[in-house]
Amino acid sequence: MALHRVNSDDYPQQLDQKVARLRQAFAPYTELAPEVFPSPPSHYRLRAEFKMWQEGGRVDYAMYKQGEYKKPFVIEEFTVGSARINELMPVLLEAINNSEILRKRLFCTEFLTTLSGDALITLIYHKPLDAAWEAEARALQAQLGVPVLGRSRKQKLVLERDYVIEKLEIDGRTYQYKQVEGSFTQPNGEICRSMIQWARSCCEESADGDLLELYCGNGNFTIPLAEKFRNVLATEISKVSVNAAQENIAANGVENLHILRLSAEEFTQAIDKVRPFRRLKDFDLDSYHFSTILVDPPRAGLDADTCAMIARFPRILYISCNPETQLENLAELTKTHDIERFAIFDQFPYTDHTESGILLVKK
Repeated sequence: MALHRVNSDDYPQQLDQKVARLRQAFAPYTELAPEVFPSPPSHYRLRAEFKMWQEGGRVDYAMYKQGEYKKPFVIEEFTVGSARINELMPVLLEAINNSEILRKRLFCTEFLTTLSGDALITLIYHKPLDAAWEAEARALQAQLGVPVLGRSRKQKLVLERDYVIEKLEIDGRTYQYKQVEGSFTQPNGEICRSMIQWARSCCEESADGDLLELYCGNGNFTIPLAEKFRNVLATEISKVSVNAAQENIAANGVENLHILRLSAEEFTQAIDKVRPFRRLKDFDLDSYHFSTILVDPPRAGLDADTCAMIARFPRILYISCNPETQLENLAELTKTHDIERFAIFDQFPYTDHTESGILLVKK
């Protein structure tokens, strides 16, 4: 099945098969029936990247099978993409093909959209972007009513802004997020909302404790969870994400949250007092009384030292984009903790990939 064009009638069966596989994989650690959060069956993906196929003086959106970069699949529809992406794709393509300056040496186009309707288009070139390109791009931006950003080697030309603003309504409140082009954001907006709501439900009785979060990104989970705790400390290594998170904290009026620019490995060294960090010079880690830790690591999962460190916490909320590495970590964590909640989030329908959430409580 081509991922750009899907038969949504197949989705319930595919999801059932995926859930069955994961239940079997997690059976050594829990008998709980998972809480299952399905994706919308179409138009669920908020960001997309297309290679641009140049042939006969025309350019088209294209995708390639891995290793077959001279055999493009020309994309005329993208049913997994958000409605906003599908609305913009034909209008943008026509405008590019009507302008030699915009078309020439264009090799990639990226769309970043939100559930709240915001959008950003990035055009990436194998040529320097000069004044003539900027003039054409500004005209394109005015035509589309959407910010346009240009990239080339060692060049980033921002005409208006390089971010979108997402607004998510969660448990009766609207949260606002600045999402910067090129930084990590959750691709499936409705599943993102489900993940946040589920995480909040796992923290209903946490008001007397503090929360530690590793890999906090732009504050996606951190900000909606803050009201469930007395204080929150979060860490993130990406400078762009940390800056966005600081803006999101202010935009949402959160006052009990502090973010440190540290990797999970560095924080483990800091809390274990293995070595000092200048970024912690005026910061007192001992003033926190952590009742819960939230981790949402990259696909590689938790390294051994971080896994050992989080095992000291009474409650562990572990959200994973790779259940295989999460299972490896659970082999250690279930020696000290019991699994109290188990969730499956279908972030990537029609693929073998999924995300899982586990709440572990100290034995």
